[in-house]
Amino acid sequence: MLGIPDYGTFFVAALLIVLLPGPNSMFVLSEAARLGVRRGWAAAGGVFVGDSVLMGLTFLGAASLLQGHPVVFGVVKYLGAAYLAWIGLRLVRAGLAALRRPAPEPVPSTPPPTRRGSSFTTALVLSLLNPKAILFFVAFFVQFLRPDSARPLGDFLVLAGTLLVLSMAYLGALIVAGTALARGFRRHRRTAGGLTGLVGTVFVGFGAKLAATSL
Repeated sequence: MLGIPDYGTFFVAALLIVLLPGPNSMFVLSEAARLGVRRGWAAAGGVFVGDSVLMGLTFLGAASLLQGHPVVFGVVKYLGAAYLAWIGLRLVRAGLAALRRPAPEPVPSTPPPTRRGSSFTTALVLSLLNPKAILFFVAFFVQFLRPDSARPLGDFLVLAGTLLVLSMAYLGALIVAGTALARGFRRHRRTAGGLTGLVGTVFVGFGAKLAATSL
C-alpha cells in the first residue's frame, strides 16, 4: 500500500497499542461512567483532536525539537505530570466524599464541570501535555514508512488515520461500558466512590511515571 511496506503488521501493532490502558482511555471511561454518554463522547473528541495534533507535529519534526532542547521537553513533561496528578487528586477527593456521604444522596463525582466543553478540554490538554507521545509516534511510524516513498505525507496520513480510527472505535466501546457501569453505580454508591478514588490514584501514578521518564 503506497510506501507502506507491511500495512497488515502495522494494523495489528496499532490495535495492540490502542488496547493498552493509559490515561486517555481511562479518562474517557471515567467521564462516561460518572457523567454520562455525552461527556464520554466529549472526552473522546478531545483525545481525537489531541492525538491528531500530536501526529501532525510528529510529521513536522517536533520530535527533533524535543530531543534537541531538553529544557523544552522537561517543561512539557512536568506540566503534563502535574496535570495528571491534579485530575487524579480531584477524583480521589470525589471518591472520599462518596464514601462519607449518606446512602440516599446521589452519586458524587469530581466537582461538576461548569461548561459543556470541560470534558473535551480536559481530554485535549491531557493528550497535548505528553511529549513522550510525539517521540513514540516517530519511533512507531518510522518502522512502517519507506524512506524512498514518493508520497511520504500520504503514507503518514494512512498510518495516522488507521491509528485514530482504531482509537475512536475502542473509546466508543469504553463509553458503552461506562454507561453500563453508571447504572450499577447508582445502585451501589459506596462502590462507586471507592472505584472513583481508585481511578484517581491511578492517575496520580500516571503523573509520577511521566515525571520520572527521560529522553
